[in-house]
Amino acid sequence: MASLLKKVEKAGIEGIKAKRQPNKVSGEDFFKDAETLRILYSDLINNPEPNRIVMIPSVSYGIGNVVNNIPVGKGENIVLTDGQFPSNVYPWKNHCDKHGADLILVAAPDTEEQRGKKWNEEILKAITQKTKAVSLGHVHWADGTLFDLKAIRKKCDEVGAALIIDGTQSIGALPFDIQEIKPDALIVAGYKWLLGPYTSGLAYYGPRFDQGDPIEQNWINRLHSDDFANLVNYQDEYMEGALRYGMGQQSNFIANPMLIASIKEIRKWGVDNIQQYCQDLIQSPLQEVKQLGLYVEESSARGAHLFGIKFPKEKMETLSTALKVNRVSVSIRGEFIRVSPHVYNDERDMKKLIQALKAAL
Repeated sequence: MASLLKKVEKAGIEGIKAKRQPNKVSGEDFFKDAETLRILYSDLINNPEPNRIVMIPSVSYGIGNVVNNIPVGKGENIVLTDGQFPSNVYPWKNHCDKHGADLILVAAPDTEEQRGKKWNEEILKAITQKTKAVSLGHVHWADGTLFDLKAIRKKCDEVGAALIIDGTQSIGALPFDIQEIKPDALIVAGYKWLLGPYTSGLAYYGPRFDQGDPIEQNWINRLHSDDFANLVNYQDEYMEGALRYGMGQQSNFIANPMLIASIKEIRKWGVDNIQQYCQDLIQSPLQEVKQLGLYVEESSARGAHLFGIKFPKEKMETLSTALKVNRVSVSIRGEFIRVSPHVYNDERDMKKLIQALKAAL
């Protein structure tokens, strides 16, 4: 989880205080923060249609809406990357098991030479006329490998497959353009690079899903739901765009102001600037990492805000101790140390990481 900015913390506290007096909450208040989030977030990802953005509580919820509207059958398949986060795996596995389809997990190549490039090539090879959807991150959550979404989108178009992106590990720190990539869905949890609270995420759903069936049937996504006096005049129609896919209780009077505050700050900094800062910060330290004989993917094939350092398995326990001694917080993901720098990190932090690596080798 990312650290909360003081502005985000303050927004949450103010939201808690507001809950003391629910009599002051108007009907408009149930909708205005969600609408603000749609506009702010759309600007962040260059989305021209804010009504394609909905509030979700988790990635699995957002992927659930997708899975519910992509029919698969025996002999057809869904393509994922191996080792990706479970929330973008279990819904697809259940779907394929239920309908007799194949779940294809494209593993990373067992090489340190052009690993990222070769992994992307294997993904493209796996996409065939039998593929109904490709679902993956912009970067891999364990080692930061950058996936060639433009090339994958092109191949998906050739075979008629949907492209689903889990942007949790990148949106807010790595530039992403809806109009450039044209994903059918972009699902993002807000507690990582969007610097927001837990159980607060955002999802973009493209035209492919306009007439779909949401996994949740709630009141607020129906046509004229803003007319509280007539809510019992039940509506068969949903609100326009992708708003049918939003979660119930999306009018979260504590979490929504927090996410608004964090996205405003990210927009002020600029996502390009965040990525550039991380790139400048890690450039020299990663040269030292390579001099230690450790593998890191080339910069063109990974993110600067999230990358993996391959470390000898037999020394992982020693490394864990060295990291604690040097007060370095990173994650161990398989054979990789996942490092996730941000603007609150500086050269001193990177020096401590190098010290820990040297002590463990």
